[in-house]
Amino acid sequence: MTGASRGQVAEAIRAGRVRLNGSAPKQATPVSAGDVLEFAIEERARLDAKPEDIALDIIFEDDVLLVVDKPAGMVTHPAHGARDGTLVNALLAHAQNLPGDPLRPGLVHRLDRDTSGLLVVAKTEAALAALGKSMMRRQIGRTYLGLVQGIPTHPKGTIDGALGRDPHNRLKHAIRADGKPAVTHYEVRERFRDAAECTFVLETGRTHQIRVHMMALGYPIFNDPVYGKIDARVDLPGQALHAWRLAFAHPVTGEALAFESPPPVDYVAAVEALRKA
Repeated sequence: MTGASRGQVAEAIRAGRVRLNGSAPKQATPVSAGDVLEFAIEERARLDAKPEDIALDIIFEDDVLLVVDKPAGMVTHPAHGARDGTLVNALLAHAQNLPGDPLRPGLVHRLDRDTSGLLVVAKTEAALAALGKSMMRRQIGRTYLGLVQGIPTHPKGTIDGALGRDPHNRLKHAIRADGKPAVTHYEVRERFRDAAECTFVLETGRTHQIRVHMMALGYPIFNDPVYGKIDARVDLPGQALHAWRLAFAHPVTGEALAFESPPPVDYVAAVEALRKA
């Protein structure tokens, strides 16, 4: 075993740094006993998170936490393929010494790149630990707005389906028997000719949870390039999904906090386009 990831191996094959019996193989070429495999796999550059002077839409802030409204198109934290320009880069410039994982400092939860809306960020170790426990105990309320393709047969319902990596595509997630528990509650808010706006309340916060659950139900999130399809009637950076409301107890005072973020202008324009369709 090389210890390299599947992505690193694929990159080495594309770059011609792999030889099978002296020739350049394709990614799907099978290997048999006795074959000679030569390769040079480069180590990925070490990831780090550096402060960047990027404007933040701060909804609330005190000494131990802040609530931000993330725009669609912004990655939450650095990763391979998105090393800078992330929310974390902006947070480090604003708050500097944030607790936790160096690549995900202060983060209690995250949002997909093209999902806009509210996130709570801890500024102290104690706040991060307390909010992390609240998240595990399902005591942080998160409500999303989203547009779906088609009109759900039932005006409200619950999707209970464990999620894990799609075995056929590592960039996707899927409902799997061996996955992590995931529960999404949905309710139709407005019906259009061939689409609907729904609210979604999360009990868990798995990667792509709403997107995978609604795709499995037969009503994928509108304009989702991974689990749905792009619709030319609207101009959106990606899936029509917005983290609308956030509610939790303050980790120090215990005060009940609740915040609401109006959906961005392109989401509002998409709603209007669907009303007129």
